[in-house]
Parts: sequence; structure tokens; C-alpha cells
Amino acid sequence: MWQKRLLWTDGSAGALVGLILLIGGPWLTPWYQLPRQLVLLMGVCNLGYGLYSLSLARRVRRPRALILLLIVANAAWAVLCIRWTILYFDQASFWGLAHTAGEALFVGGLAGLEWRYRDLLLEA
Repeated sequence: MWQKRLLWTDGSAGALVGLILLIGGPWLTPWYQLPRQLVLLMGVCNLGYGLYSLSLARRVRRPRALILLLIVANAAWAVLCIRWTILYFDQASFWGLAHTAGEALFVGGLAGLEWRYRDLLLEA
């Protein structure tokens, strides 16, 4: 069942985006036309979040509270990304806005799927 692989998808995507933002930050910041601190913050949060999700994916049994924390974190991150998209709409490049808006859609979608399948995610 693909639903049981949601945590692997979530964690891998978060860790990958985090690494790209942290390593590529010096190049992405001017390309995105976003503040350097925001690009670095997004990188650190994505990497940390990805590692948390991967740590859950590796567990055979997952406490409900940790799954719910993951869902809430995804939803909150989606809201922050929407906020940054609106806040930097006149400043950011198309690529910066595409990143923040795309990330909002992706993690918001993950939050919805993880909520829907939360009971399936309790066991590997």
C-alpha cells in the first residue's frame, strides 16, 4: 500500500530540499530574490523535519502522538510557506514564489494524506 510509504516520501523530500537549500543557499538566494536568512531557515527546518519524519518511518510501531505532531508540523509549515509567498510576492522572483507556494501545496497535501491515513501510519 502506497499510504504506508507516506513517511518515507515525506522524510526523503524534506531532507533533500533541506540539503539543497543549505548547500545551494548562496546561489539560490539571489535567484529566488528572498532574504538569505529565510532561505537558510527553510533549509534547516526542512532538513530537521525530514530527519524527524525518516526517524518515524524507520520505526515498526509509531506512537499516535508522534504521528499527530508530524501532521501538525506539516500543516503549520504549509501556512508559513503561504505567508512567505504573500509577504514576498512583490520582491521574490518567479522561482522563489514557485518554491514557497509549491512547498505549501506539497506539505499541505502531505498533512492531509497523513491525517486521512493516520491509523495506517501507526505500524510499518
